[in-house]
Amino acid sequence: MTAISRYPIPDLNDLPEDMRTRILDVQARSGFVPNVFLALAHRPAEWRAFMAYHDALLVKDTGSLTKGEREMIIVTTSAANQCLYCVVAHGAILRIYEKKPLVADQVAINYRKADIPPRQRAMLDFAMKVCQNSAAVEDADFERLRPHGFSDEDIWDIAAITAFFGLSNRLANVTGMRPNDEFFLMGRLPREKKPG
Repeated sequence: MTAISRYPIPDLNDLPEDMRTRILDVQARSGFVPNVFLALAHRPAEWRAFMAYHDALLVKDTGSLTKGEREMIIVTTSAANQCLYCVVAHGAILRIYEKKPLVADQVAINYRKADIPPRQRAMLDFAMKVCQNSAAVEDADFERLRPHGFSDEDIWDIAAITAFFGLSNRLANVTGMRPNDEFFLMGRLPREKKPG
């Protein structure tokens, strides 16, 4: 079996209770433990900070960005940063949220040719500018987003998700974080119905 990180992976039973509880909850819901949870657990204080910011950006009901749009931002910018882990893992999540397996692959390769509406194209244009040349962001970039229904708070979300996953992409690349095999088929095939 290929290692999931260049750094040591702590034993689940040796982790602090809060971390172990969260990881076991994710395992119960998804059927496996995403490698990011174990790889980043190498540094518990940073793991907690990472998960708190992740949740602040992605697990909320405010703003006009859908869960699928948040995942599109992650997949598109992670592809630009050549982060295999995030493209594979968040591509799987995107397929599930959008129920369009093709779109996740399209935005990972070239979002400009993806079957997405103009709103999402504008969102991803802005996310890519933040990803690749944030110093060049100007008021005109905000103005291009407003006709598509994005508020200033939504624009902050687009930028913050892009920036946060820039950090995540770099950590995943440096640690050699390996995507779980389970991610590759998620959202591509119909889910098996549970008996009963």
